[in-house]
Amino acid sequence: MATTETTGDRLHQGSDTILEMRGTTVQFGMDRGVSRVLDDVSMDIERDEILGIVGESGSGKSMFASALLDAVAPPGELSGEITYYPRDGDPVDVLNLTDEELRLLRWEDISMVFQGAMSSWNPTMKVGDHFLETLRAHNFEAEAGMDRAHQLLSDLYLDPERVLTSYPHELSGGMKQRALIALSLVLEPEVLVMDEPTAALDLLMQRSILKLLQEVQAKYDITLIFITHDLPLVAELADRLAVMYAFEFAEVGPTDEILEEATHPYTRALLNSTPNLSTSVEAMQPIDGSSPDPVDTPEGCSYHPRCSLATEECRDSPPEFRETGPSHHAACYHWEQAAEEIPFTREVPDEIPSADDESVTGAAARRNDDAEPVLSLEDVEVHFEINKGMLNFWRESETVRAVDGISLDIPENESIALIGESGCGKTTMGKTAIGLQRPTGGSVSYRGQNIWDARDGKGKIDIAWRNIRRSLQIIHQDPGSSLNPNKRVMHLLEIPLKKWKRDLNHQDRRARILGMLEHVGMSPPEDYANRFPHQLSGGEKQRVALIRALLMNPDIILADESISALDVSLRIEMMNLFLELQEEFNTSFLFISHDLSNARYLTEKSDGLIGIMYLGELVEIGPAKQIINDPRHPYTKALRWATPDLLPDDGDEEMPMTKIDIPDPKNPPSGCRFHTRCPVAREACTNESPEPMEVTPGQRVACFREDDTHEYWQSEPIAEEAAFDTAAAETTGDD
Repeated sequence: MATTETTGDRLHQGSDTILEMRGTTVQFGMDRGVSRVLDDVSMDIERDEILGIVGESGSGKSMFASALLDAVAPPGELSGEITYYPRDGDPVDVLNLTDEELRLLRWEDISMVFQGAMSSWNPTMKVGDHFLETLRAHNFEAEAGMDRAHQLLSDLYLDPERVLTSYPHELSGGMKQRALIALSLVLEPEVLVMDEPTAALDLLMQRSILKLLQEVQAKYDITLIFITHDLPLVAELADRLAVMYAFEFAEVGPTDEILEEATHPYTRALLNSTPNLSTSVEAMQPIDGSSPDPVDTPEGCSYHPRCSLATEECRDSPPEFRETGPSHHAACYHWEQAAEEIPFTREVPDEIPSADDESVTGAAARRNDDAEPVLSLEDVEVHFEINKGMLNFWRESETVRAVDGISLDIPENESIALIGESGCGKTTMGKTAIGLQRPTGGSVSYRGQNIWDARDGKGKIDIAWRNIRRSLQIIHQDPGSSLNPNKRVMHLLEIPLKKWKRDLNHQDRRARILGMLEHVGMSPPEDYANRFPHQLSGGEKQRVALIRALLMNPDIILADESISALDVSLRIEMMNLFLELQEEFNTSFLFISHDLSNARYLTEKSDGLIGIMYLGELVEIGPAKQIINDPRHPYTKALRWATPDLLPDDGDEEMPMTKIDIPDPKNPPSGCRFHTRCPVAREACTNESPEPMEVTPGQRVACFREDDTHEYWQSEPIAEEAAFDTAAAETTGDD
């Protein structure tokens, strides 16, 4: 994209600009050349607007935020012009401020919220002391400032007294993030820049915080710049979207127009590659190719190597921004052909799948055969004792009921996704299923053999522990941490073959590894086999981890948040690879995720199941189409509401829960554990825990509302409190 003196004017929404960027570049000198991570960018940001900045990892989003505050870390070089127009006063040349003037600007005029809430807090200071320190450092009157802090925390549905007197570790992730937003606003800035502020949070917390941000933004008249790689997440929040590709803007326009009538081929491909709930799973397609290297960005249009519309003109010279609609611009020569070349498929189901729908009954019938399941969990419990031991003899021990009475069968060639908030026990259950965590109650059997009897050498053992362990594999959330950084890919993949396939010689092992690398798209395989992990992208590391698991010919692979760290544009590609290899190797997947869109894609494509976990219990399980289109449990409906979509609602729908924060798993509510957050809870829910019952073929729900004869219907409602009531908010636990 070429930047001219008029580029910023073309992106100008109106006359009330608060931040103006012209020809801004950020570059780093490297041994192999100059790395340009922000490339001659111009942009006008309007007062009181919510601007969403979206794009893949490495596209320059975070560098754009750092440049706005002149916060590019050395040895980065920032050039260009950035002007701030305060509501009262003269324009400010941000790049020519002294260190002291810049320090004041960053908190008092333009504030920033970073991705990791925990790293932003001093763990030795109470939250209230952080507010006081910030106020005093900027010579703000402490009493008035703390009054504002109380109001901000209340606006974010937190208990100010509790939060301000707590240490950061005493708050849940969502509470820390909301408190950080309040801290960033305590000095009354005009602009709030948020860089992936909800990336580490669950869907319910993400959606809740977005709705709170809308309220806070309107109440305090702030300009909000929200940076994310998750396009559906910001779709409901932003007034305007700016799509970044290869360190520059590819398209900018009103949110509704970008979602419905995007004109840049990259934006349209990005939308088609994003897992969501309103697009046919068959229509979702990954983007071919990969993002460019900042040291070697293509000549001409930076997207042309991946674009099906590219011509010689695209390869020779970069396009300028062109008006493609009212206040809508794209840097593309062929924007008028983009819609025909890259069509959208958006579809909202007109009706709920019926019990005799072939897509439902067929999947259920496949699971109801007489074949013995590969893995069977019966009434499994995993309870952890904390504050127990010699060093804690003065503290009473507490029990975390991470998994509490779950039964589940996993057949061959099955895909089961477990969904739920952090602290619900889904990771603990997954690890228990594959023999990495010993249950404290119930049993786990592999092809009829109790795996812990085999592990302990108890009774008759038909299948040795060694064979069980080989058949149950795991792919971790962060593949980089599971790959030895000092070993090449070939060595990493040879290790399991040497241990489990001792009949293979060196040449056989090498041939098998190279064949697998080629099979998963890592070509030329000899090149990738010679690389170290740090020389691989996130998606490539995940492929290596998948190959390592598959080399064991396992029956079941636990994929624990294995795609959550990938860009949305890569998730479809990775899940397609899972499904392709599942068919070839006849492997079952136990897929752990907090993202319902990802779970829907994987399970609907494979006629799999989605299981919903809440505080250690499986509250609903069924075929993907039933769970997505006809959720029965109130908690499943809340997760469905919280899932961001490419066809966002009008924002007026009430949150289907009465509290944001999940109860403490050390002290779960009596009866139905969801009753403290359930908008339809009644007195009967407080006394008795519902048992799962089948409501459609293959779909089981643990809720009294599915039984027309239950006393629930005669008992009194208890959800009289207002939504977001946090009087009894509790901290969360770990998964």
